[in-house]
Amino acid sequence: MGTSGYGIGAVLEQCHEDGWHPVEYFSQKAPLVNTLDDARKKELLAFVNVLKRWRHFLLGRRRFKWNTDNNPLTFYKVQDTVTSTIGRWMYYIDHFNFDPCHIPGPANRAADALSRQHDFCAIVTMTFDLDDDLQPHFVKGYKSFPTYSTLYAELSSDHPPASHYRISDGFLLLHTRGKDLLVVPQDRILRTRLLGEFHDARLSAHLGVTRTLARLRQRFHWPDVLHDVTRYIESYAVCHRNKGRSRVPFGELKPLPIPRAPRLSIAMDVTGPFPRDRLSYDGILTVVDSLSKYARFLPCKYHVVAPELARLLHTGWITNQGVPEDIVSDRDTRFMSAFWTSLMAEFGTTMKPSSARQPRTDGLTERAHQTAQMMLRTLIRPDQKDWVDRLPDIKFAYNTSVHPAICVTPFELHHGGEKARIFADLLLPQAADIDVPCSPASVRKYRDLLIKARANMQKAQIRMQQQANRRRLPCPFREGDLVWVLSEEFALEQDVSRNSFRNGSDHWKLLLPLETTPQVLPLWSTFHHTFQCTGSSTRRR
Repeated sequence: MGTSGYGIGAVLEQCHEDGWHPVEYFSQKAPLVNTLDDARKKELLAFVNVLKRWRHFLLGRRRFKWNTDNNPLTFYKVQDTVTSTIGRWMYYIDHFNFDPCHIPGPANRAADALSRQHDFCAIVTMTFDLDDDLQPHFVKGYKSFPTYSTLYAELSSDHPPASHYRISDGFLLLHTRGKDLLVVPQDRILRTRLLGEFHDARLSAHLGVTRTLARLRQRFHWPDVLHDVTRYIESYAVCHRNKGRSRVPFGELKPLPIPRAPRLSIAMDVTGPFPRDRLSYDGILTVVDSLSKYARFLPCKYHVVAPELARLLHTGWITNQGVPEDIVSDRDTRFMSAFWTSLMAEFGTTMKPSSARQPRTDGLTERAHQTAQMMLRTLIRPDQKDWVDRLPDIKFAYNTSVHPAICVTPFELHHGGEKARIFADLLLPQAADIDVPCSPASVRKYRDLLIKARANMQKAQIRMQQQANRRRLPCPFREGDLVWVLSEEFALEQDVSRNSFRNGSDHWKLLLPLETTPQVLPLWSTFHHTFQCTGSSTRRR
């Protein structure tokens, strides 16, 4: 039986003529409340759990042995400081007939391994010795390479010098951190075999660099172990195919160009679904001017078709603000449909769809969605059925607050310098020198306001770009390179089957130039439009 700060481990063995044979193994995580107890209480708790687990084997037997590597615990009946919990455990233990026996730690390896966390358990290398055919390779490696040849010769002499190194059965051991580590010579075959055992084996499960390195450092030592582990795992194809990627995608952030004036460029998106109101509205079409940040929140049906969505955009924005030169949106099927594309071409409007799964270019509408939803949650009733009636208030509050990118209110910049007045403004005295609309002074004032807003927006983009690119790397891919592509990127694409990627081993080759609309279409998003599979008949033009 063995315990640790993590769990409990025990082995039930039965004696035969040729020795002891295991009957059953027991491993259980220790309760969180008992992880800070002393060794005596942990061992008694483990013994009680083991007796409960094997009660049908042990209760009523003439006599059995309780083997533990904790010597003071064998005298548990004569020890003081008996608490109520320990007394209750001892009362249960007295139902069994046994002899407590102390065994040394090396003889209790199996139980100790069962009590430890699997991530840090090296039961295979701790319990079983290395293969016999490896010893000649180790000895040959020590004598062949200059790093350890002199040291190995000195330690093999009749009078070895005092050192942290020693030789045992031909193996060179390094004593550090209270234990002996096996020194691995500069032999490519040996190190590759060890890396395979600690990374590729079924009990290793292809873990990452940190955990594989921790396992190796528990038993082995060589100077450049970190470099070897990193290169081995990075070059393993199975890990590339099956492991997820948590790092930031390649490619630096490139903000969109700043429009010359308001109403020339807009961003739009549909968010939802929300609780249905009396008119069956369950979505919001958000339209934001790219320069002035002026926003409109138009209620709609979340699954509305493209013609109805175009009619809503026409009545809610175009009839008041005019036809924009370009529209930034995500790759919604309605915005990518033939109807919408032909309609925008008829208007003379350029569509700028953002990258799939990386909504960096239409972040303006995404942020407006978050702000609108936050304000709605503070204003709607508990039944959440009046959210459509609150949208005009949300629109007014959003457009009359100072936007951090332009440092003025969207209403003021969008309407030619005219400031929106709320009820509190009626209580304040009015200024006497109010400019007449369309006067030279008001035009000059608005021109200065526009220049100031564009300069503030430029500064905000520089700050955002510097912060976003702090941990990003320039894209290393070039036209014609073979790369790995996640098959989930093609899950919703037309004429592309998941069966083509079931093995996950297809390479994709870049065909089109990467400079296609660089300000809108980042590199990683163009994979499923600019790559052709060289190992499959499925092609995407």
